[in-house]
Amino acid sequence: MKAASGAERRVNALAEAGCSIVSVTMAETFPKLISVAPEEAGKRLDQLLASHLEVSRARVQQLISEEKVLVNNAAAKASLKLRGGERVAVTGVAEPPPLRAVAEEIPIDIVYEDDDLAVINKAAGMMVHAGAGATEEQRNRGTLVNALLHHFAILSAVGGAMRPGIVHRLDKETSGLLVVAKNDEAHRKLAEQFARREVKKSYLALVHGWVKKDSGTIAASISRDRVRRTRMTTRGSGGRLAVSHYRVLRRLDTGFGKFTQLEIKIDTGRTHQIRVHMASLGHPVVGDALYGAPREMRARRGRATDEGAAISLGRNFLHAERLEMEHPRTGKRVAFHRPLPEELEAFLRRIEGDAASREKDVAGAE
Repeated sequence: MKAASGAERRVNALAEAGCSIVSVTMAETFPKLISVAPEEAGKRLDQLLASHLEVSRARVQQLISEEKVLVNNAAAKASLKLRGGERVAVTGVAEPPPLRAVAEEIPIDIVYEDDDLAVINKAAGMMVHAGAGATEEQRNRGTLVNALLHHFAILSAVGGAMRPGIVHRLDKETSGLLVVAKNDEAHRKLAEQFARREVKKSYLALVHGWVKKDSGTIAASISRDRVRRTRMTTRGSGGRLAVSHYRVLRRLDTGFGKFTQLEIKIDTGRTHQIRVHMASLGHPVVGDALYGAPREMRARRGRATDEGAAISLGRNFLHAERLEMEHPRTGKRVAFHRPLPEELEAFLRRIEGDAASREKDVAGAE
């Protein structure tokens, strides 16, 4: 007879002690014991586990495939029909194989490249890399990392298997320039420059309303919103200091409302930094519904030739237009520039229409 495993011995000890766990969570210690009730007869094993463990069916299937589920001390299939009275034990957590980014033939705008780095003009709508919680293969597709692996093959490994070459990031719906490291030495030197705030980053943004001051600095800590976890906030405690400098380029009074076009330079690189900072002033970035921007704008009565029409922007009006740094090998300062992408230029033309005469320049807007 096959000797009982350590997990099986622990299950037997629990059973002999009279333990009967009807509902368990994945946060508890192992092994977990479930006594199948008579009314649960006829259920498949995977159905039973999904209801008792309160985890996804995919995670249950993984546990079973890794033989971490025992029915009466024996491994069983997911499709096993239960009769009632069985003793089901979960002996550990599912351990999915680590995800590794794969190459995909996705076109990207390569602004510059050499043996040490590449500068990319990222399109809006593209994630830089798969999320930290990604467990499914389809979530590791279509990212900038996938495209980079196809175009360059070899990238730095400092960031890990899911983030090769990635020194810094842009939000999914933000376009513009970012630098990619091709080797570990370049990655470390670039990362040090970011840490010392020596990399100069400049963005173009369009925000709702007229920003009062022609220029200013926002120095406000940013932390995760405790209620809406996808948002960041300047109102929380224990955040990290973020510094943004803005300058008004022009103020627009259009048939679809008032807007301010800004140049924004950031000293730090916190998550959603510009979006959070501008929203904290009451001027959310156009298109950024997460931080209070309207999903659509209607033409105001008497202010547009297409009165009553509605327009929307399917991305944030935020573009990383300039990037300046010290080259990690030569030590020389290098700078790159990319103008607004056509979809943002087209949006500007659309909201202005024949109202260009109402545009307010910086000098006369106060």
